[in-house]
Amino acid sequence: MLKYELIPEQLLYEGLVVPDNFFEPQLALKEAICLAHDESYVTSLLELQLDAKMIRRIGFPLSRRLVDRERYIVDGTIQSALYAQQFGISFNTAGGTHHAGFDFGEGFCLLNDQAIAAAYLYIHRIADRILIIDLDVHQGNGTAHIFQNHSAIFTFSMHCDKNFPFVKERSFLDLPLEDGISDENYLTLLAQHIDHLFEEVNPDFVFYQAGVDILKTDKLGKLKISPQGVRKRDQMILQTCFDKKTPLQISMGGGYSPHIKDIVNAHVGTFRTATDIYNF
Repeated sequence: MLKYELIPEQLLYEGLVVPDNFFEPQLALKEAICLAHDESYVTSLLELQLDAKMIRRIGFPLSRRLVDRERYIVDGTIQSALYAQQFGISFNTAGGTHHAGFDFGEGFCLLNDQAIAAAYLYIHRIADRILIIDLDVHQGNGTAHIFQNHSAIFTFSMHCDKNFPFVKERSFLDLPLEDGISDENYLTLLAQHIDHLFEEVNPDFVFYQAGVDILKTDKLGKLKISPQGVRKRDQMILQTCFDKKTPLQISMGGGYSPHIKDIVNAHVGTFRTATDIYNF
């Protein structure tokens, strides 16, 4: 997508980052991918042997370029998580592929980058209790599916109820929203739950899927959140992690407004919020 090219360019243009702030991911290894995904699904995907039904479910024609792109995204989120452990916060300028479940791809997502990175941190004993906060307009059904029986990786999804995916999975905590919710009600609901969630889970690492398809301009979103509302949402999550000294990895998630500038500005706004709170 064009936004993944424009986000780094805009970050540099605004002086929010310098070239040395970026890192270049590699192709994620099969062993890492299989920490969160079924080996037979991963093998079929990497060998370009998925059946026609699964390819239709994913929504993209299967190609080596597409699979490699997903593997770069996955490694980017793993590396980003390790940088967050070191510096307190780190971003993947893409990612948030939360519809990919344990043994399936869906909704243009082949592999679940944050789920794989969470499993990587847990398996390698880098983090013991992990919270995945998903504020994309669509439920993080794949992430919920992967960790539905996990005792130490907790999933939270706040999403539009009557939107894709139409068959929802069960997260540790789901907050389904009615169509057309606006800033005040959205932010009040989030504030009512986020502190309690941190107290209950007591995470030592947080992943944040910061989709901007909650914007009122989004053609797929069905919500009515302003750019200022998105900024306040991000402030709430980032300030909480900063205050609690909990490392935070952020992936971009969805954004489908007709004008690309609305998408890029909203995503870059998440970076602006980070620079304000983390003072870098």
